[in-house]
Order: sequence, then C-alpha cells, then structure tokens
Amino acid sequence: MFTGIIVATGRVTVMAERGGDLELAIDAAALDPARIAIGDSISVEGVCLTVTRMADGCFFADVSRETLAKTTLGTLAQGSRVNLEPSLRAGDALGGHWVSGHVDAVGKLKTLVQDARSWRLEFELPAQLMRFVAPKGSICINGVSLTVNHVEGRRFDVNIIPHTRQVTTLGDLKTDDGVNIEIDVIARYLERLMSKTEE
Repeated sequence: MFTGIIVATGRVTVMAERGGDLELAIDAAALDPARIAIGDSISVEGVCLTVTRMADGCFFADVSRETLAKTTLGTLAQGSRVNLEPSLRAGDALGGHWVSGHVDAVGKLKTLVQDARSWRLEFELPAQLMRFVAPKGSICINGVSLTVNHVEGRRFDVNIIPHTRQVTTLGDLKTDDGVNIEIDVIARYLERLMSKTEE
C-alpha cells in the first residue's frame, strides 16, 4: 500500500527488453537506501513495481506485458522523470489516501490552465470508471493523491499547488499526455458490495 505522497522523483536509466517483458532501471539516489531492498514494492508513476535487484544507485524492476498495456510505463524513455514512493510501513504518516499501485486506466490530460497560483488540470477517463469519481473525493494520478474538484461526463478536474507541480512529474504534463489513474479503493469496494447486495 501507498499514500499518494511522492517522496522523490527519479530518472529511468535503462529500459531493456527481456523476452517480451521490460526491465527498468531507475536512479534511486533521492530515496532513503534503508527503504529499498530486493522484494520491496515501490510506486513508479503510480504503478506498484517489485525491486528485483540493485546496482550503482539504481533499483531494477520487471514490467510485464499486461502492465505495459494498461499503464504509461511503456511510453517512458531513458532519462524520463518518474514519481517514486516506497510502500507504506507501520507508523508512517498517512498524508494522502489509501493507494494500491494498481492502475485502473490510462486517462488523458485535456486542459491545463493556471488558476491563481495553482494549476487546474482536466482529465478524461473511460466512461465505465466515471461512477467512481466524485467531487471532493480522492483520486491518484501518476502516483499523486489528489482531490477531485468537478465531474462532468467523462471528465473531471483537479488543482495542483506550486509545490506539487515542482516536486512531481505532474508539472511536466502537456495536453493529451496519458496518465496512470487509480480510483479510490474505497469506492471500488463499495461498488462491489452494492452490486452483491442487489443480486
């Protein structure tokens, strides 16, 4: 589990094909070495990956074809900046919301406008996910926990403050860029419980 509070950003240093899958190496110099061990989970752009090995200040992770198809990780290139968050440990502060690192869909940034000192970003999602998105509810975008402002049709918007824009990859986004979206895990389970009750 994660919180959606980005600890650091890193850079992709290696992207190597491995029998149809992909091995990523990510510069982890900005992370606490005590928080990274082989077998640990790290959120990379909102995707939960497992550390398989470490070398030269980088951690390595395998990315399956399923993950490549359902997330934006396949669009990364050497040098791409990525959001990083080690998995939550007992006693850690829960500053965002419960995040699993299991991406529900790739959304698209449709509009980006300055709103006083913050920025308002409007995203488009597949229609079947919109029932999980509620005004003032939580949503995770590229691993960042955010609050939904407004929902209409297949679109919703959020505001990001200058600090978030600077210390996460959200500040790098351009119109029509894809983003990894994870809906609120509580909304997902509530919907499942409600559908079982109606059966």
